[in-house]
Amino acid sequence: MIQNDFIKYLEEEEVQIFEIQTLKIELDLDNRTINEIVENLVIKGFLTRIERGKYCRANFRDENVIGTFLAKNSAVAYWSALNLHGLTEQFPNKVFIQTTLLKKEVEFAGTTYQFVKIQHNKRIGIISNGYGNYKYPITDIEKTIVDCFDLPEYSGGFAELIRAFYNAKLNAAKLKNYCEAVNNIAVTKRLGFLAELFEKKNLQSFIKYARSKVNRSYNLFDTFGENTGETNSVWRLRMNLSEENILEIVKNQY
Repeated sequence: MIQNDFIKYLEEEEVQIFEIQTLKIELDLDNRTINEIVENLVIKGFLTRIERGKYCRANFRDENVIGTFLAKNSAVAYWSALNLHGLTEQFPNKVFIQTTLLKKEVEFAGTTYQFVKIQHNKRIGIISNGYGNYKYPITDIEKTIVDCFDLPEYSGGFAELIRAFYNAKLNAAKLKNYCEAVNNIAVTKRLGFLAELFEKKNLQSFIKYARSKVNRSYNLFDTFGENTGETNSVWRLRMNLSEENILEIVKNQY
């Protein structure tokens, strides 16, 4: 009878994914009882265990909801967010989740979830996507761009980032705020340079801000490229990817 009540609760509350300790408190059950109910429903194929203490309905497979459920203070980010925002047609082979907590990679139902730890002050620019049980947090377009330039190894390649920046409709104030939070001067310089190169007129205030952050140090434009190429004295960047090549990248898209 208790098991039937448990199923009825899940149905009435439209619970698709849950933490066992949360339901234990809500349903006023002891550890032994709720563990027996849940394990029995797993055996019967009604529920699926994601990881210790966390379960979902057997047919629930929303990767973004699952990924952000697995880590607190999290959001879909980096390459995954680029794809969801329509800024890349490349599909990542993992779901990238940004979180303030340290968490190991998780594999569930054929999907790999990679968790990237950030400092609390960098956890801004998060919006909600989806509805009801399919609602999940995701970094907005501007934060996604800044995050990807900050940690391009989670972003599907530098050329893909350049295309994303070129195609994105960006808000100058948001870009500035997120660059301040991430606090990576090299990223600010690269974004300022690209905004100027692509003549993004709505980003004039951001370009002015980015120029104010230029320091004496020279940074490679392409983080993963070789230490070669001409120097740009305005932005203090070593252009190991030339302006001609950059413009060629955005010209020949997909």
